[in-house]
Amino acid sequence: MVEKEVGASLPHYPVLYQETLKALRPAPGGRYVDCTLGAGGHAAGILEASSPDGELLGLDVDPAAIELARERLAPYSQRTIIHQASYSALVELLAGCGWRGVDGILLDLGLSSMQLDTPSRGFSFRADAPLDMRFDPHNEVTAADLVNNMQESELADVIYLYGEERRSRQIARAIVRDRPIRTTRELANVIAGTMSGDKVRSSSNKRHIHPATRSFQALRIAVNHELEAVESVLPQAMAALSPSGRLVVISYHSLEDRLVKRFFRRESKDCVCPPQQPVCSCGHSAQLIEIARKPIRPTEDEVERNPRSRSARLRVVEKI
Repeated sequence: MVEKEVGASLPHYPVLYQETLKALRPAPGGRYVDCTLGAGGHAAGILEASSPDGELLGLDVDPAAIELARERLAPYSQRTIIHQASYSALVELLAGCGWRGVDGILLDLGLSSMQLDTPSRGFSFRADAPLDMRFDPHNEVTAADLVNNMQESELADVIYLYGEERRSRQIARAIVRDRPIRTTRELANVIAGTMSGDKVRSSSNKRHIHPATRSFQALRIAVNHELEAVESVLPQAMAALSPSGRLVVISYHSLEDRLVKRFFRRESKDCVCPPQQPVCSCGHSAQLIEIARKPIRPTEDEVERNPRSRSARLRVVEKI
């Protein structure tokens, strides 16, 4: 049994909930995969819309999320398969279920409110906690391991590439100078000190992005190999879809969104040869149709109700 903390009991608001259901088009008799199950909000909507006999496979690496989702989806237990597993093994997991094709796949990427609001997980600097940041607590490497063991140049590269932080070298230099750093607040103070020399300002100031935000994002992505997992799952998801099946991806920062957009654009073209090449030789054929070239964004009402949704972008494609 996973011990619950304050964050695990807070209400969970699925981002772009109605937009996701509209894009997936769940229907009776369909088979669907929620690759990022979380607390089960989107999954419950999919199962309800596909009643009475739609089926769902739910995946998540976080055992706390799995426990919450099992409780939330208990009314649909006869039609639900739940695995604590990474979506990077999607093809293998589908084979284990005996599913040869699915009608819809959802990827709601990034950090959930539940994880952010559980202090001991170490995702946030709003409370002082061990530098952890693992989605799966069984993984060996924590954020503290990266912060305290990486070479300065490697640390700077991680912060720059995954956090798009222009002051990455300055931050990495300060981190190495102040090692060992064991807690979220220690790290946030070190990073803030490189900007102003002051201690961390209140994170309630909505006019400014906290100086540590991008660096924390970068470390979380590195710890959980998030971009590698997304790159791995996209072709698997495309292959797993039945004709007219849909893949819906919700991303929260530009790194994820660019990766998803490029994959969707490539797989919706019959030719991917360089533009200057006069004759096609790639042999590529389109397998997807982009339902909308521009991402779907949350409404002002949703952002007001759930401020963490403000950076969400939803993209959807359909299998040819």
